[in-house]
Amino acid sequence: MAEHMQIGEVAERTGLSLRTIRYYEEVGLVVPSARSQGGFRLYNEPDVDRLLLIMRMKPLGFQLDEMRELLAILDAAPGEQVPDGEGRLREFAAIAEQRCAELRARLSNAEEFAGMLRGRLDELARPRS
Repeated sequence: MAEHMQIGEVAERTGLSLRTIRYYEEVGLVVPSARSQGGFRLYNEPDVDRLLLIMRMKPLGFQLDEMRELLAILDAAPGEQVPDGEGRLREFAAIAEQRCAELRARLSNAEEFAGMLRGRLDELARPRS
């Protein structure tokens, strides 16, 4: 039997808060693989992998319904028919690529600004003659 983890360990491993993990369960993005006799949520490695996947979708601005759809497509077994699964996967991939490009541009601007601030601090730190 696979080793199970309680929500606190999952939070520590993923960097997600307990509240966020519970929220993802409430909205149907991840379901604990088991419950303890005391009713505690128990997670396994595939559950943790799923949470990490959701975390990767988040900065790309995917909405909950898009995440659910994308997870359903990714969960499908090879050869399993998902209505327009390949077409939708292509759309999601294009959206992800576009949003990555936008994030890279924003990061570049932020790095330029941080560099300007470092330069100004360096100027201030130089002894005046």
